[in-house]
Amino acid sequence: MNPVAVSPSRLLTIEDDPVLGAYLHEQLGRCGFDVIWCQNGQEGLARARQEHFDVVLMDILLPGMNGLQVLTQLRQTHALPVILMSALGAEADRISGFQLGADDYLPKPFSMAELRVRIQAILRRVALDRMPGVAQTPAPEHGLWFDEQASDVRCGEQWAGLTRSEFRLLDTLQRNADEVLSKAFLYQQVLQRGYAAHDRSLDMHISQIRRKLKTIGYHQREVRTVWGKGYVLSASDAL
Repeated sequence: MNPVAVSPSRLLTIEDDPVLGAYLHEQLGRCGFDVIWCQNGQEGLARARQEHFDVVLMDILLPGMNGLQVLTQLRQTHALPVILMSALGAEADRISGFQLGADDYLPKPFSMAELRVRIQAILRRVALDRMPGVAQTPAPEHGLWFDEQASDVRCGEQWAGLTRSEFRLLDTLQRNADEVLSKAFLYQQVLQRGYAAHDRSLDMHISQIRRKLKTIGYHQREVRTVWGKGYVLSASDAL
């Protein structure tokens, strides 16, 4: 039997810095990815809409249409994973990116090894989400309905609008309700990578889950922080 050829994962990088852009194009290509490089937001958005990509890697500070504007436009029609990168260290930029539907955030400067791990983690998550499972009618969990096909939850008729990563995180917490799950465990099981003290991605996802559940009027349970240990999904009146 002849082996089936597996096409390399296709990446779109949107980076206006010619040195960094060329470096990413070359290094990611050496890692086995099929890489397309655009140097402005307008071109990147057009190609993301017209062609198939597995992951988008995008700078926030772009000429003309910046990365957050591109993400806003892209999320209106596409759910493909987006990793934002920026030299800006302000937490507001990270929060804005996650609010708009970014899957990950990578502060500059970063190592190629870390970028590769982040991309591979997202590709694994997407592959897991696409695995066929047993068809089930979504069941309520204390008034919150989990829909695996939609990767979202609803309270009554209101959908939360979770990203894929947020849904996987909340689903993991509800399957282990009232049990404190460590950051290391959640990074490995949900984000598919090891935990690093400087990595705030998990905290940002938790923040967005809390905000979105509050927006749809769900208050019966909440994601609580247990300092020094991790996170737990428990009743709102729990001690």
